[in-house]
Amino acid sequence: MHSVGICGSDVHYWQNGRIGDFVVKDPMVLGHEASGTVIKVGPGVTHLKPEQSLRWYKPLSVGIHACKRAGVTLGSKVFVSGSGPIGLVNVLVAKMMGAAAVVITDLSASRLQKAKEVGADFTIQVKNETPQEVASKVESLLGCMPEITVECTGAQACIQAGIYATRSGGTLVLVGLGPEMVTVPIVNAAVREVDIRGIFRYCNTWPVAIALLASKRINVKPLVTHRFPLEKALEAFETTRRGEGVKVMLKCDPTDHSP
Repeated sequence: MHSVGICGSDVHYWQNGRIGDFVVKDPMVLGHEASGTVIKVGPGVTHLKPEQSLRWYKPLSVGIHACKRAGVTLGSKVFVSGSGPIGLVNVLVAKMMGAAAVVITDLSASRLQKAKEVGADFTIQVKNETPQEVASKVESLLGCMPEITVECTGAQACIQAGIYATRSGGTLVLVGLGPEMVTVPIVNAAVREVDIRGIFRYCNTWPVAIALLASKRINVKPLVTHRFPLEKALEAFETTRRGEGVKVMLKCDPTDHSP
């Protein structure tokens, strides 16, 4: 094993023992965003070979699934809520799929700067604005209400802003997982025919993610902002919990210098 990325869900499991309605009941090994090299295979293994590189493309796969569910296409105006790793891969994928303009929101100025670096056209640093005020800023920057909103935080206020911001007849995709119960302006969504769709991680998007990275159509390396040796795992988890940087990696192999 060379590297493993710390996912937001890992922090939820560590801090709260759950994420969404999934509750950890048995001992659980964290670290599903892993990459490494096959050393040996058993006699019955035919799909892997020694020295073959294996990598998890989970964050990018989530972005691909979200944008496909949202219906991003040529000329789309897109609002992405949340500039964490998943929000940023949604920016990358939306632009690759032909979005004409993408606006993204976050509390963190540094994360919004990273969003600009990976292709966001506009950024909004949210401070004390109401959800309606955030929606108004989104419309002002895009010149119209976006037909697509991808909500990546799970925060109640952000879901509310997503509904208010989305154009009538548009689509809001819920990616982030927050509290089990939230209050939303459901009448606003209903009378304006805003479709609200959920996703659960990814579905049949691994081949696309692998092809995009192999062809260099999408570059996710800028999203890696912190690297820690395995013996500093607690510090790495604390860095992720505090929302510092974007993608935090644990380096399991000290001789491995890849991202």
